[in-house]
Amino acid sequence: MGNPVASLPTFDLLGAEDSLEALARASARTSLSWVPALGAYLVTGYDNVVAALKDGRLLAANATQGFERLTAAEQETLRPLRMSIDMWMGHTTTEGHHRFQQLLKRYFTPSTVNGLRPRVRALTGELLDAVADRGRMDVVRDLAYPLPADIIAEMFGMPRGDRERLRAWSRQLGVVFRNPDTAQFLVSQDNVLEMQDYLRGIVAARRAEPGDDLISMFVGAEREGLVTEDEIVANCGLLLFAGHETTANLVTRGLHTLLNHPDQLALLRARPELNRYAVEEMLRHAGPVVTVVRQTVAPVVVDGHEIPVGQHLFLAVYSANHDPAVFPDPMRFDITRKNNRHVAFGIGAYYCLGAALARVETDECLRLLLDRFPDLRFAADDAPVIVPAPPIGYRVAALPVEF
Repeated sequence: MGNPVASLPTFDLLGAEDSLEALARASARTSLSWVPALGAYLVTGYDNVVAALKDGRLLAANATQGFERLTAAEQETLRPLRMSIDMWMGHTTTEGHHRFQQLLKRYFTPSTVNGLRPRVRALTGELLDAVADRGRMDVVRDLAYPLPADIIAEMFGMPRGDRERLRAWSRQLGVVFRNPDTAQFLVSQDNVLEMQDYLRGIVAARRAEPGDDLISMFVGAEREGLVTEDEIVANCGLLLFAGHETTANLVTRGLHTLLNHPDQLALLRARPELNRYAVEEMLRHAGPVVTVVRQTVAPVVVDGHEIPVGQHLFLAVYSANHDPAVFPDPMRFDITRKNNRHVAFGIGAYYCLGAALARVETDECLRLLLDRFPDLRFAADDAPVIVPAPPIGYRVAALPVEF
């Protein structure tokens, strides 16, 4: 049998923003490529990505694959970290994923999410109050990073004084997914173990005195025999990382894009009723998720090519959201765009359960920023800091603005 990838075009990983340009245009050339640097397939184009996201033969690839390049001794040392991540709902069996998904649906109801909006607004206001007299801020440090962590802390029922610890733990957990060296892995593990000890204390407190917070809901499920304490603690770590990093990146990348399009910024200032459309266009044009990784558990056929069991596929969400067959003039950032059928939050069994909350947080950030600081603009003397976000894409590490 010949090499199954020999007939495929290759996709080379370029610079942080160059790779996104290439992804956006890839669907016009092919729907399946081979990425030598990753040893994986790349699926592009809206229809192909949506079909793959819905395909039950493709399961979420375990994020701990990066551990495989370590020595056996290093892997053993990092076993507690790997075991914790292996229990995340997206990395378990289909049954395990479904079980946690159904539990979280109990909490992330429309009424619960809408009920959080006043707190999101109040916390956003507090963060803006803290910088108002300065006339400038770093959106990442002063708003986008602390806000989601504070909301998650409230969902967990954490004391206000402990929220900085939560932010620090989230930062260290994020390092695991940025191609760290062994020393960085070890620091992350120490932080995860510290976080788990803290969360076990909260779980014990909720057993004695339940509340209406998310951890109390998990404790109730534990009584029903649906989850274990280890699973509760591990998946609280997942919710912290996913809910914090994703929303922070959406706010920063979205605002960076808006400021880079002064015509759209002026339009939004003139017509604030377009705010919700602006959030959706931010998700489509500059969403925080560039690719999602799946692994084949049965052979699949993409664009006429059979992909065997055990292969990794990078599903290019960014490409799907820039497919000209679905989005007219896809490279244009247009806050009046209607019928915005993006897949920034996925689709099917792995649809992001925190999508509604991320929308609320981004909506309130945008509304209050432009209301409080109508002259918001890039800082004249300090440029944004853009860094690669492996394997493909970028993140905004600093976004200095003045007002």
